[in-house]
Amino acid sequence: MWIVAGVLLGLVVFSSIFGFHIGPHAHAVAAVAGIAAAGFLIAIAAAGDTRSFVFLLLSADVVVSAGVGAIAWKGLTDPRLRGAHAMHSLVSAEGVAVNDLEPSGIVRVAGENWSATSLNGRIPAGARIQVIQADGVRLSVWGDNGLPRETGGQPALDERSPATDASRPSEGTHES
Repeated sequence: MWIVAGVLLGLVVFSSIFGFHIGPHAHAVAAVAGIAAAGFLIAIAAAGDTRSFVFLLLSADVVVSAGVGAIAWKGLTDPRLRGAHAMHSLVSAEGVAVNDLEPSGIVRVAGENWSATSLNGRIPAGARIQVIQADGVRLSVWGDNGLPRETGGQPALDERSPATDASRPSEGTHES
């Protein structure tokens, strides 16, 4: 019984540590293995082995299993933390360009920095963007202040309008 309890406790430790890299499913495995290990430790104590070491292991196992169980529950039920699903939730999300996208750069969306490629030309730092597509760790974005690439980042004179002219704000907008 000690071997089984030891293997289960090892699985708890392994899954708990690697769960931070693998995801909430590994934490769920750790919680289930912890419950099983607690059962074996209780069975060992019930069989007459009442050394304090058994109760120390049982106490530590219950605390760790409850902690990783809570982490697993949060990770599996919070839609913002769902790995691949979180990527799809970025589509249509709005953010801001951290640096100039010419056409690639860094944007901040949902409180996180992402590598991004502009779909509509150069986007200056600080401009608002919207996510069009999420592919792996790279986002395809559309910028409010996208400037055509073929004119070197400067709009042609006939293309200037109050909406694209960065030198003056248009009516009804506020500079921040």
